[in-house]
Amino acid sequence: MTVLKAEKRESGKAKEARKGGLLPAVVYGRKEPSQAIAISLLEFEKALHEAGETSVIELQGLGASKDVLIHEVTYDVLTGQPLHADFYAIEKGQKVSVAVPLEFEGVSPAVKDLGGILVKVMHELEVEGEPKHLPRVLRVNIESLATLESQIHVKDLPLPSGVVPKEDAEEVVAMISVAKEEPVEEVPMDVSQIEMSVERGKKEEEGVEGAAPAAPEAKKETPKA
Repeated sequence: MTVLKAEKRESGKAKEARKGGLLPAVVYGRKEPSQAIAISLLEFEKALHEAGETSVIELQGLGASKDVLIHEVTYDVLTGQPLHADFYAIEKGQKVSVAVPLEFEGVSPAVKDLGGILVKVMHELEVEGEPKHLPRVLRVNIESLATLESQIHVKDLPLPSGVVPKEDAEEVVAMISVAKEEPVEEVPMDVSQIEMSVERGKKEEEGVEGAAPAAPEAKKETPKA
């Protein structure tokens, strides 16, 4: 289990904590009042990488150690560095609900051999269980997607004992789609406009052929002296 050491922090002293390389945070629980704390920023980032937000962390330094989950992290929008964290203290035997990220692995025969397209419908799954049984990630093997009609449902995912999905068992997690060519829309021809154009052309042609020849220009005679 990942261990983090915490120290009590006075409310309103978040800036001072950050200047000292600490991350301001709070810890609270269902029957535990909120308490302001501070922890090493470097140690927190390491714990977040190792445990994520679904694995239990042992929080020490506040009297009796506490089993906690990282409930929420606030980040700096420019640097991406954590600015604040919330820890949720877990009671013994208490079940919690968390969203576990999905990791897709393997090669789908339908994609490789049949030209199908893999569609990832879900990217995380909300589950419920005792924290010690919660997985950090759920791996989804897509090798079962062998035909263009293949699908993977929530009920197909391997969950640890004591962990149940909050989503409907028939919800689609991943599926195969087929790229369809869009038909070229033909613009219908207006026959009446074509007929009118032809008739107009005939009349103009007939008008040219039936026209009287132009009279020759009269020559002006110069009066004799």
